[in-house]
Amino acid sequence: MASLKALKMRINSVKSTQKITKAMKMVAAAKLRRATEAAEASRPYAERLEAVVSSIASKVTVGPQSPKLLAGSGNSDVHLFVVATSDKGLAGAFNTNIVRLARRQAEALKAEGKTVKFYTIGKKGRDQLSRTFRGDIIHSIEPGDLGKLTYADVQAWGEDLTARFEAGEFDVAHLFFSKFENVLTQTPTQIQLMPVAVTAGEGDAVGVSATVEYEPDEEEILADLLPRNVAVQLLRANRENAASEQGSKMTAMDNATRNAGDMINKLTIQYNRTRQAAITTELIEIIAGAEAL
Repeated sequence: MASLKALKMRINSVKSTQKITKAMKMVAAAKLRRATEAAEASRPYAERLEAVVSSIASKVTVGPQSPKLLAGSGNSDVHLFVVATSDKGLAGAFNTNIVRLARRQAEALKAEGKTVKFYTIGKKGRDQLSRTFRGDIIHSIEPGDLGKLTYADVQAWGEDLTARFEAGEFDVAHLFFSKFENVLTQTPTQIQLMPVAVTAGEGDAVGVSATVEYEPDEEEILADLLPRNVAVQLLRANRENAASEQGSKMTAMDNATRNAGDMINKLTIQYNRTRQAAITTELIEIIAGAEAL
């Protein structure tokens, strides 16, 4: 049985931990509001731009002069997974859920005989993927505080990815991130980043049913919009991650604070019982000694 001193020290230690987790929950709650506003503000533009690009791309006849971001390489043998996570932990299953989705998709593609490479944004994603796919990680980025990322930051990443795509390092790029739903729900999401995904009937996605004439022509517009779309989708993914990270961290720290409270109660009961047992033992010894006299 633990001594009274050891129990007292453990109780104090858990109380100190509880103060830290409670403070971290409050910090996450304050950051969550700003991160949520940024994520919600970026969604309409990113979704609209993606719809416009897909709409214009569906009207273009792909040829030798078409941008490679539109035409692709003609193959789908080499896939690049752009896995966006965070640099910090203590956020519940936020990072793990994104990596799990990417790992599951990678294993499925490898089973089909495809080659999968990884481009990681965030230390946590890199660390987890390196356990299984160390030799497949071609580049890693440490973004720092996701809430402070700007368009200029992600534009540099987009230019790097575009250059690698045009150099033929991969045929298809997929972006993995966590879409923020609410404090309790963050959904791991996968979208095709390169080449642009064009589906039948996409022309109605932007609410235009009449014939449209473009000036300049569609291919010239796409040549400007396609690289911009890559950067915008990267920015959107990281802003969604920023909100998801704080929501998941807030929930995790709340659970940790409550668990610390439960442990303090159990340790306090054990401390009181041990103390009472010690007092009872001393009284018995005193009474036995008095009777002996």
